[in-house]
Amino acid sequence: MTKPEHILLVDDEKGILELLETTLRKERYMSITCCETAHEALFQIKNKNYDLIVLDVMLQDMDGFELCRTIRHYTNAPLIFVTACSSDLDKLTGLGIGGDDYITKPFNPLEVAARVNAQLRRRRIDSQHHSEKTVEKIYDYGRFSLHIEEAKLLVNNVPEVCTAKEFELLMFLCRHPNRVFTASQLYERVWGEDSFGDDKTVVMHISKLRKKIEKDPKNPEFILTLRGIGYKFVPNGKGER
Repeated sequence: MTKPEHILLVDDEKGILELLETTLRKERYMSITCCETAHEALFQIKNKNYDLIVLDVMLQDMDGFELCRTIRHYTNAPLIFVTACSSDLDKLTGLGIGGDDYITKPFNPLEVAARVNAQLRRRRIDSQHHSEKTVEKIYDYGRFSLHIEEAKLLVNNVPEVCTAKEFELLMFLCRHPNRVFTASQLYERVWGEDSFGDDKTVVMHISKLRKKIEKDPKNPEFILTLRGIGYKFVPNGKGER
């Protein structure tokens, strides 16, 4: 029997929660928790493991971006922002501080369902691949190490908060050292061909990873940019171009 996937919906508008819950239940997601406040959401996250979180930015008791930063201390589950804030700066902020996707209001509930499906489908595929083949459990490069089974990134032996997609992207690069990938290829391999977004999403996540693992993010030694081509992960950290 397939294990049910647990989804957390956080929005201070009860009508939107009801709409999203109804739509997702039609998609056969039956384990759904709804919260109207940030404090209630944090209580749920601390006491239960969720496979995906849908989060409004403009909550009454806490800014959604601030809540996202706190959430990332407890879980790396995919997080989708749903908000009336539609500027590019808001979107980049949301993706930069831990979000995996961003949807603006007003929205078509079927679009939200499609993006939830895409995130969870990718999560299932990754989980299946990990169980079907033998892979490295720890990638240790001296300055940083990636612990697969614990979904943990250590930089200089200190835990570093990492979003689900940042972790997946870094894990993909670690598993394919010294190979060159375009931004589009990375997006397809990590986010999935049927997901939503563009190359800017990859650029943003690469930038965030460099700030975490590189000694000097402006002169990276591990994740190199080959101008006009793409990106390459160099495991020895020498930054050979």
